[in-house]
Amino acid sequence: MKKNRPREDRRLAFVTGSRAEYGLLRSVMEAVAGRSGLELQLVVTGMHLLKKFGWTVEEVTRDGWRIDARVRMQKGDDSATDQAGGLARGVAGIARYCVQAGTDIIVVLGDRIEAMAGALAGVTTGCVVAHIHGGDVAPGDFDDSLRHAITKLAHVHLVATQAARRRIIRMGESLDRVHVVGAPGLDRLFDLIRQTPQPRSRSNRALIIQHACGRGPDRERRTMESILHTVEQAGLARTILYPNTDRGHSGILQAIEAHQCRTGADSVQIIRSVDRDRYLRLLIDSAVLVGNSSSGIIEAPVAGTATVNIGPRQAGRQPAGRSVVHAEESHASIRKALEEALRKRPVMGRSTVYGRGEAGKRICGILARVPTGDRFRRKSISY
Repeated sequence: MKKNRPREDRRLAFVTGSRAEYGLLRSVMEAVAGRSGLELQLVVTGMHLLKKFGWTVEEVTRDGWRIDARVRMQKGDDSATDQAGGLARGVAGIARYCVQAGTDIIVVLGDRIEAMAGALAGVTTGCVVAHIHGGDVAPGDFDDSLRHAITKLAHVHLVATQAARRRIIRMGESLDRVHVVGAPGLDRLFDLIRQTPQPRSRSNRALIIQHACGRGPDRERRTMESILHTVEQAGLARTILYPNTDRGHSGILQAIEAHQCRTGADSVQIIRSVDRDRYLRLLIDSAVLVGNSSSGIIEAPVAGTATVNIGPRQAGRQPAGRSVVHAEESHASIRKALEEALRKRPVMGRSTVYGRGEAGKRICGILARVPTGDRFRRKSISY
């Protein structure tokens, strides 16, 4: 169990709301936990606390982290008000914790409502807000709106690419607040690649990760049905991960359950939640990632795995390699893209626009020296 340090240390509260974003934050958390002068605080919320999505808070505790606060946000019922109500509960709960715990810096990642709740709680309680993966473009449901709103709330920006840095500067953020650190999700991936025998045998498995885009469950179900049918027709075994809690997720779950019932268990593996190392090994061992996860854009090309990126959710996000093939949501478009992707042979372990690992160490170094006083927290538009 990681232990906290004395009060004279700088206190950093990490907010995690899902298995995926926790996996991206892990290398940063490990760097902070191992650095003198920094005290790690951990706030767990969102999907982590929903049994329907695998109760992934247990993954966090299995990794040895002490959870300082559990803040219940979503109910997971896919209702029209679940996200709004969850955001309100998240802001209030995270703010209460940070005031009681004397937090100096709140660290959030990405574009989900858990990150927005952390940013709002930080700003309103006088904390410095550090935002990882700002400046990206990926419409999703209301993802871009949340991400850019968090950018305007945040005091320090830890971005993955030069393109993201340019966008944030055009939003009026000061140059000295924006740091290009790479994608922390690649840190552990590069470690595992060094342990992977090469050349690898050709896989016959597709890893399927499809998230809802804020549309009705029926529309999301039809899209997922097209994906599953197309991959099955291609003769590929399927490993299917559960979606996140975005609006419309119940339709995706219906399609997954119906597919499993119809096809049986031999060629279909369904996973509610998976730890980061196992996920990355699944990615490395798959022939193709099919769906609309950012992992297909950022991590899959480094893992040597082709990607069929489906629909609008990641539109605008910079691909890490030519092995990413884009498709519309129709059966014909997915089939054509899948055929093209399976002809790709991406090289494992190549450096990309998202860096070559060690982002966690870079982020930790910046957080250790960033100012936390009133003057730094009073932001001004730079143009």
